[in-house]
Amino acid sequence: MAAAREAAEREPVRGPLSGVRVVELAGIGPGPFAAMTLADLGADVVRVDRPGGGSLAIPAQYDVTNRNKRSVLLDLKDEEGREAALALTDRADVLIEGFRPGVAERLGVGPDDCLARNPRLVYARMTGWGQEGPLAERAGHDIGYIAVTGALGMTGPAEGPPVAPANLLGDYAGGSLYLVIGVLSALHHARGPRGEGQVVDAAIVDGTSHLTAMIQGMLAAGAWQDRRAANLLDGGCPFYGTYATSDGGFMAVGALEPRFYARFAELLGIADEAPPREDVAAWGELRALIAARFASRTRAEWAEVFQGSDACVAPVLSLTEAPAHPHLAARGTYLEHGGLTQPAPAPRFSVTPTGVYAGPARPGAHTAEVARDWNVPSLTPSAASAASDASAASAASDGDARPASGTREVLGETPGALHDASEALSGTPDGPAPTVETPASEPADPFEGEHPTS
Repeated sequence: MAAAREAAEREPVRGPLSGVRVVELAGIGPGPFAAMTLADLGADVVRVDRPGGGSLAIPAQYDVTNRNKRSVLLDLKDEEGREAALALTDRADVLIEGFRPGVAERLGVGPDDCLARNPRLVYARMTGWGQEGPLAERAGHDIGYIAVTGALGMTGPAEGPPVAPANLLGDYAGGSLYLVIGVLSALHHARGPRGEGQVVDAAIVDGTSHLTAMIQGMLAAGAWQDRRAANLLDGGCPFYGTYATSDGGFMAVGALEPRFYARFAELLGIADEAPPREDVAAWGELRALIAARFASRTRAEWAEVFQGSDACVAPVLSLTEAPAHPHLAARGTYLEHGGLTQPAPAPRFSVTPTGVYAGPARPGAHTAEVARDWNVPSLTPSAASAASDASAASAASDGDARPASGTREVLGETPGALHDASEALSGTPDGPAPTVETPASEPADPFEGEHPTS
């Protein structure tokens, strides 16, 4: 026993969730991001990919949301594949799926199927509309989910349309992160005295609505107007917004508190001519004055003016510019792994540091490895052979960007040189496949109506 303990102590620490096993039924959007977050925190995440399954419209080697994971290739419509998936679930602490309600049940991997075999399992379900309600069966995307919560309606100019903040607000903030919160909470309960698993129903509409809690309180108190660009935090206030510079760049201003505003006005050079900031009727005049001043210099010049001050002003950077920002570079907020510049895991831990230990998992690349480590012999040999063929085909088609064995970037270590590279992402439809009439003798495809929210 002492030898085993010593061996365990020699193992590298890979995050506070080390030892937690997660099965992810492959999808796109918030489910994979949530699974990546758990993997970044140290969980052993096995992604169950299926032959010909959907993914982001980019080569697998660039899908950063599949980093730190392992992948097996299983056909859940096949009895052998389904049994192998259930065998993995028997040994897991968490299962994540993102199908539309009822699809997992039709495949034979629903909550009842899995919890009957593993009563301590946390069965985490990620959807846009939730498991119940009038829209539960409908297709959707991030923009539609946040639209009905009121969150999208808060963005954009007063006289223009709302502005979609990519898919960050719904898919990832209102979806993925709430799924992770649910998983960790349910896992804590499952490991407590009662030792029981449960289903976590994470819906993007619920999570995004929850994010508006403070604003709803301000609305009820009369401190928020239910219209765009009319409030303190939505661009209505002239000292909380963005302004164009002479070179086409932008500066972000958030000088809300009086002492920060005073420093802002001083450095901007408007302290002697600006109307009182408390005079809401003069906000139009103040906004025009601020805009004129910012338009007189470049973004770089203004960034230098405000550098090191408490004026609460920052340059608006692009995705390719962000990794080189001095503060982010000093913290190692971005790192390079396998030739890909990517955000480092967050948050940070003093005792159980996190890191990027493996690049994006290729579909089926780890079938034999997982079969051994999780003691699921049903994954091999036929499954491993098929997975190996699929992985080889993938590598041949898009090149191999995986790092050498053992290569890793750990927070706290100096990140490697950063590459300025970007890939355009093509959207993947988040709806059912076209409806096809099937003869009565042929069962409908159980993946029909799959719900990979995005």
